[in-house]
Amino acid sequence: FAVTLAIGIVTTVFTAYTFTRLMMAFWVKWKRPKELPGRAVSFVPDSTNIRFMKHRRFSFPASGLAMIASIVLFFAVSLNFGIDFKGGTLVELQAKQETADISDVRSRLGELELGDVQVQEFGSPREILVRVESQGTVDNAEQSVETLVRQTLEEDYEFRRVEVVGPTVSGELAQTGTLAVIAALLAIMIYIWFRFEWQFAVGAVIATLHDVILTIGMFAVLQLEFSLSSIAAVLTIVGYSLNDTVVVYDRIRENLRKYKKMPVPQLLDLSINNTLSRTILTSLTTLVALLALYFLGGEVLAPFTFAMIFGVIVGTYSSIFIAAPILILFKLRPGQVAGVDKDEAEAEKAATAATQPVNFG
Repeated sequence: FAVTLAIGIVTTVFTAYTFTRLMMAFWVKWKRPKELPGRAVSFVPDSTNIRFMKHRRFSFPASGLAMIASIVLFFAVSLNFGIDFKGGTLVELQAKQETADISDVRSRLGELELGDVQVQEFGSPREILVRVESQGTVDNAEQSVETLVRQTLEEDYEFRRVEVVGPTVSGELAQTGTLAVIAALLAIMIYIWFRFEWQFAVGAVIATLHDVILTIGMFAVLQLEFSLSSIAAVLTIVGYSLNDTVVVYDRIRENLRKYKKMPVPQLLDLSINNTLSRTILTSLTTLVALLALYFLGGEVLAPFTFAMIFGVIVGTYSSIFIAAPILILFKLRPGQVAGVDKDEAEAEKAATAATQPVNFG
């Protein structure tokens, strides 16, 4: 999943800077327009001036309580860990007849005395999912479970998928999954600190940590199965939230250079309103794809997709109501931002040029 996602990002950037540019250059050379036709799509009017910062007195306590509740639920209720973390055997079966008899399968497997065995319908009435708990500390015991289940059910059912995870492997997966999330948060802090200032770095990590904790709390409340795909969802949410936050932070840094005497809360409101249309557009397009995957992707992908939907919503919220207003708590000032003392006339000239229509004549 990680390799596929990384390749997708690299190819997207490559396409944007090569093929898209070539097609645009070809069109300009062919049509020779005086200016670009049409105008940018915007979901909010240019005059929008929502005072987001005045809501920080409510958003901070609400988010803090939600994070505390998620942590309490994690320890009190715990997560519904899949076999990736608990160890055991998972078997996906398809009945050779029209429907699967769940009670019969449960009865036949119960005679094997394998401990906790869960049998549930999976997708269509012909498909069922069997989960068998870990059989102790001997890794090859799980292979024996697969053999017993296969011998018991293979006459009436087709074995579509079998996953076997021993206790040693499951412990390693839990450890490496936790380290992956921690490493991602540290990498974010280093990157933002290098690109902006320490206030931005801490703000981005707090906002991202907020999204991760609430997502895990959602798993605890709904008791969705938490597996390796859930870790992948959490890490993807981290990337999405960071991307959204960086867009807002970039505009804040730009406005800090342009409006040196503007009060910081007012400047933060201006920056968020400037990027609001882009934030809404990105969130909506992502949600459309995720909703299609949730309803059409089947039950295997349902926990991953639902976590992603939840994470996109929470990530959009945190970039506006957590990442930006937290800069006020850290007493951010224009003089602290790298490059803010550069030639102001040059910055104003660039800003003015950006608002002018493009002329190819």
